[in-house]
Amino acid sequence: MTLISAAARDALEGFLAHQSAIKGAAENTVTAYCGDITEFLAFMTLHSGQTQGLGALARIGTPDMRAWMARTRSGGVGPRSLARKLSAVKAFYKWLAVREGFEPTAVLSTRAPKFTKKLPRPISEESARDVLDIAPLQSDKPWVGLRDTAVLTLLWGCGLRISEALGLQGRDAPLPQVVRITGKGGKERIVPVIDAARSAVDAYVTACPYDLPDDGPLFRAIRGGALAPRPIQKVMSNARMQLGLPSSATPHAMRHSFATHLLNAGGDLRAIQELLGHASLSTTQAYTAVDTVRLMDVYAKAHPKA
Repeated sequence: MTLISAAARDALEGFLAHQSAIKGAAENTVTAYCGDITEFLAFMTLHSGQTQGLGALARIGTPDMRAWMARTRSGGVGPRSLARKLSAVKAFYKWLAVREGFEPTAVLSTRAPKFTKKLPRPISEESARDVLDIAPLQSDKPWVGLRDTAVLTLLWGCGLRISEALGLQGRDAPLPQVVRITGKGGKERIVPVIDAARSAVDAYVTACPYDLPDDGPLFRAIRGGALAPRPIQKVMSNARMQLGLPSSATPHAMRHSFATHLLNAGGDLRAIQELLGHASLSTTQAYTAVDTVRLMDVYAKAHPKA
């Protein structure tokens, strides 16, 4: 942050603290904000040839924003990533403008580049079952295999994010009929727990060689610490290769599959939104597009006039 003035650095730290404490932003979101806004402030310093104090930041105009976006794109940043960076800068300016009392129109009116939204890429129900069958075989320690199966079952069976599954505490076991999950932005939701998930977690807890106190992590790493996402990603990677699944078959794809399989079975879109913890229905509606693609493929292959 050597290219950033002390005033700008203090403002950024204040913004990040606000996002974390008041807005309840996830740690990964705050980290991404910090990186994106730091890059923006550093560019503006080089672009103008002088350190950007708060007064200079308030005077940034449309040509400056265009220059930043052009330079970022020329550096190999795709339109989706640039849109994310612009969103971070806009959030910072909204907060800064209120605090400092200036008009941030030039920044807030900057249009994000257009990009095609990626559709979720779930795996089939059969493949999801195969993943759960093969997961226990990835470790020579039986309790680790049971642990990995329990986590993946929570992703597919309950639609949890991997961070949400790994955030469960010892007090959550044995899992009840429903669990209260704190998701992105500190938003809470109630998630039903299927019998298979409860059984998988029970089997892991019984076999786990470590004590699982109420205020400690439920899922443990080999040496007893909190389990990180990487081992689960590795298990999924191995299963993917053994089963011949595409590279899109990641732990998060299990969550995508939860939503798609519910939708295929006639699940209500609003209910699925609540189960997934999506803030906007438009995010959940992406799964209707996936379903439409599948149906059109079946139609094209099966209809006698197709």
